[in-house]
Amino acid sequence: MKVLVLDTSAFIGGFDPLTVPMEQYTVPEVKNELVAESMNVVRFNAAVESGKLTIKNPKSVALSKVKEASRKVGDIRYLSEADLQVLALALELKGNGLAPLIVTDDYSIQNVANKIGIEFTSLMTFGIKLRIKWTLYCPGCYRKYPPDYKYETCEVCGTELKRKPKKKTRL
Repeated sequence: MKVLVLDTSAFIGGFDPLTVPMEQYTVPEVKNELVAESMNVVRFNAAVESGKLTIKNPKSVALSKVKEASRKVGDIRYLSEADLQVLALALELKGNGLAPLIVTDDYSIQNVANKIGIEFTSLMTFGIKLRIKWTLYCPGCYRKYPPDYKYETCEVCGTELKRKPKKKTRL
């Protein structure tokens, strides 16, 4: 059965869960990323109160798998906790025999979703056309760093780190 997993960008893009007849899920962190007292929060709360949107925390096993996949493609630095949880929830739902479709305009979520075999769709953008494996580097001294390097600047010269595609794969 096809189900929707909603990211913060779905609400920001104007998605209204009350207008879609499918089962819909999200994580608690998504509400925390929405601007308080905005129409997005009103829409979110109405969907939860009506039973159209289920809020669920993913299990730590699924979260660990998502973090590992996001490290492999180099997007771990660019995913918020809500993003990681949305991906983990979709992976968990897939493991329970459902067919999750993540609604997001976030390219990093789409990149990782493709890596772990989860479908996604965009609302306001075209979505990704290639899965990209990123490399983190210093544009000053050209030193390379692992994708999950925890600092924002180069340990050698202090320049702000950047990322560039290491490998591109057609979807």
